[in-house]
Order: sequence, then structure tokens, then C-alpha cells
Amino acid sequence: MQKLTGKVALITGSDSGIGRATAIAFAQEGADVIVTYYSDKEGAEGTLQEVTKLNRKGIVLQVDVSDEQAVENLFNQATKEFGTIDILVNNAAVNGSGINVADMDTEVFDRTIRTNLYGTFFCCRSFIRHRKQNGGKGKIINVTSVHEEIVSAGTADYCASKGGVRNLTRTLALELAEEGINVNNIAPGMILTPMNQEAVDNKAIREEKSQHIPMKRPGNPEEIGRLAVFLASSDSDYVTGSSYFMDGGLSQYMGQGA
Repeated sequence: MQKLTGKVALITGSDSGIGRATAIAFAQEGADVIVTYYSDKEGAEGTLQEVTKLNRKGIVLQVDVSDEQAVENLFNQATKEFGTIDILVNNAAVNGSGINVADMDTEVFDRTIRTNLYGTFFCCRSFIRHRKQNGGKGKIINVTSVHEEIVSAGTADYCASKGGVRNLTRTLALELAEEGINVNNIAPGMILTPMNQEAVDNKAIREEKSQHIPMKRPGNPEEIGRLAVFLASSDSDYVTGSSYFMDGGLSQYMGQGA
């Protein structure tokens, strides 16, 4: 239906997984796409190829979202190339350390918080400043996780970062409502991406983990991409400050069996 015709989207961490699927979904709906990566340039180039196959324009830019100046440089480069950015998807993130707090070095906690929370903050700030200079309006989509709500031992760094993004999103929704900038979260459960590589590669592990999901299956990145299209389009103009859990019902198991 070409719901994003004429729009330009910047998607962090779009070299693979949810970011790549979102980039492709946006291009299918008519958007031009700024593909970003941290270390996987080849993966980012692959995403760009898929975008251009759909007759959309795109560019690949490298960024470390935990670096404030690098994010500013990213937005300067992107706006120089495309003139404007209408949609921001904050997808770049690192996984939890698997280390209990008592054993966690400060550097480990800091890396996760700076990438997942500060990185989202830096990108949101640059995007908001850009949109305000260009008449307001726009869409921000933050990819969090069911762990913005559900915690587990050994993931304090990850859960704290995603919970922080949840409240950053809700605060921005209040600050930006009159500017016409919508800010929402997508909170995925178990999705078959490189962050869940063991489940991708091993059917037995995939099936074992799926037993905790009411739908008894993991999600696919393309399903997240379709939800992102809704949140990026005019269909969601009256939606802001919300978290959309896409987890096969996993979050509904909270407290079950207690």
C-alpha cells in the first residue's frame, strides 16, 4: 500500500535481524532507508542491496551509538545525503552479560547501559532537534524487549537498560505530543535473530525455549518489521507512549505457577 512513500527512515543496527527486516519492510512501503552498523559492514551492505532491489534509495553508515559525537556525525551525514529524516528506529543494542551483579565489573554494566540506553537517548535527541528545525512531526520507534518489564537473574545490565528506555519513551511522548512526534516501543520476546543464535542454529534448543511461550514458537524478524511499519505510518498518528509486546504471549506468563 506504500504507506511510507516519500519518507526517510534511519534504522540503527540494521545490518541483521530485526533492523534488517524493518529496513526491508519500510522499503517495501516506499521509504528510503539509512542503514547503520557497528562492526558488520558486509551485513549492512546486504541490507542495502535488499532496499535498492525494491527501487528505494539507501546509504550505509557506520556508528557506535554509545558515542555521543559519533551519533551527531551520523545525523549530519544522513541529513546531508537525504535532506531530512522522518522516522527513527533505535534498534542497535548489546545483549545481557549473564553475570550476577555481585560479580559484574563496572565496565560490563557501563557498556550495556551506554549502548542500549545512552545510545537511544543520543539518537532521540539528535532526531528531535532535527525535526524541530524542520517543522516538527515524525516517528520514533524504540526496540526494547519483554525485559523492559520482565527481569531475570544475571541480566541486570540488560533489564536496567531496557526498563530505562521504556521510561525514556514515555517521557518523550509527553514532551513531544504537541510537536506531532510520536514515540513508541516495540518489545519483542524470543525472535530468531543473531541475538538468539543458538535457537536459530539448534532446533532442539529452539523447541525447548518455545515451551515457555504460549504460542509454542519463536517470532520472526519480519513480524517485527510489519509492526514497525504500522508505528512509522500515519495509521499510528494517535498512538504515543505505548509499548507493543510482540512475544507470542510470553509476558502473560508473569506470576504463573507461583
